Amino acid sequence: MKSQKTPQTMKPATAAKKLGVYLEATPAEFQEGVVSRDELNALQADPPEWLRDLRRDGPHPRPVVAAKLGVSIGGLVRGGITESLTTEQIDALKADIPTWLRKERATQAEVRREEARLKERPAEPVKRPRS
Repeated sequence: MKSQKTPQTMKPATAAKKLGVYLEATPAEFQEGVVSRDELNALQADPPEWLRDLRRDGPHPRPVVAAKLGVSIGGLVRGGITESLTTEQIDALKADIPTWLRKERATQAEVRREEARLKERPAEPVKRPRS
């Protein structure tokens, strides 16, 4: 007797995260259903118009906004950005570069330098107590 394999599914929020889009901006049928692994793969391979539009124009989820601005998600919050932004709003911030954005970019650059320094540092040998 063969067991029937059920397709792997995920919640719309998980699928939106994997697609890099803001869930609330997706069509209602996407938000209300479940997404199978095959459907997700099809959306990634051949995105429909709504997905291409969202990826291009937004609104974008905070991780995407943070990456486009070159800061952390915490940096967005410290800068007062708590909602999703459109590409147009992100471009306006990049053009204006407010003080908080300049500061957060410097902080992010310092974090990256420190991570690189730690990665290049040789591992310290583990000291074991003598018995």
